[in-house]
Amino acid sequence: MSTTANSLPPIRLALLDDHELLLDSLASWIEKHAPEFDLVLRASTWLELVHSDAFPTDLVIMDLQLRESVSIGARVRTCRAAGAKVIVLSAVDSQADRDAALAAGAVAYLTKTQPMIEVLDAALTAMGRGTPGHPAAAPSASSPAETAWRPRPMIPEAAKPRLSDGELHALTLYADGRTTSEVAREMNVQYETAKTYLRRVREKYGRVGRPTSSRADLIRRAAEDGYLT
Repeated sequence: MSTTANSLPPIRLALLDDHELLLDSLASWIEKHAPEFDLVLRASTWLELVHSDAFPTDLVIMDLQLRESVSIGARVRTCRAAGAKVIVLSAVDSQADRDAALAAGAVAYLTKTQPMIEVLDAALTAMGRGTPGHPAAAPSASSPAETAWRPRPMIPEAAKPRLSDGELHALTLYADGRTTSEVAREMNVQYETAKTYLRRVREKYGRVGRPTSSRADLIRRAAEDGYLT
C-alpha cells in the first residue's frame, strides 16, 4: 500500500471481529478507500490476533463482543502493553462496556451504526493524523449487552507449565503492561524477586517449547492459557 501524501508510512492495522461478513466488509472498505492504512492482520478470534507474527500492529480495531472469555478491558490492556492503540466497535453499546474499554486505554469507543468514514477519521486522529475531538467518538444510546458464549481453552493442560502462585501473579501483571519494577510494587516484593519470578516463567515455558523471549511472547502465552481475563 502506498504512503500518504506527506510521505508518512502507512499505519499498520489489525482488525478483530468474529463475524466473518462484517470482518470482510470492513477490510474491503479499508483496502479500497483508506491508503493511510496497511491492513496487515485480520483475525476472527482473540488468540489468532495475539498469536500472529504481525502482532503488535500500530492500531487494532476490535469488536466489543467476542465468543471468547476475555474481557474487553483485558484485551485493550494487552494490546496497549504490546504497543498497539485500540479502537473498540460495539453493536450493543452500554455505558459499562464503554467505561471499561476507555478506562483500559482504548483511544475511542464507536458503534457499528456509524459510517465507515467516521471510524477511519477517528483512527487517523488516534494516530495523530486527524483532527482531535471528532464527533465519531461521541457516545450513543445504550442498549442491553448480550450474553457471551464461553468456549473451552484452546491450549491442552499438558502444554501448560506449572507456575507457582507468585510466578502466575507476576506473569499476569507483566502481560497487563506493568514494568518489572511495577510488578514488584504490586506484589509487595523486592525487584529481584519479581525479576526471578518472570525469569522462571520464561524458563518453564521454554521447557515446553513455547517461547517467551519478548513481552509480546509472554502476552501470547498468557492469552493462550486463559490468564488474561
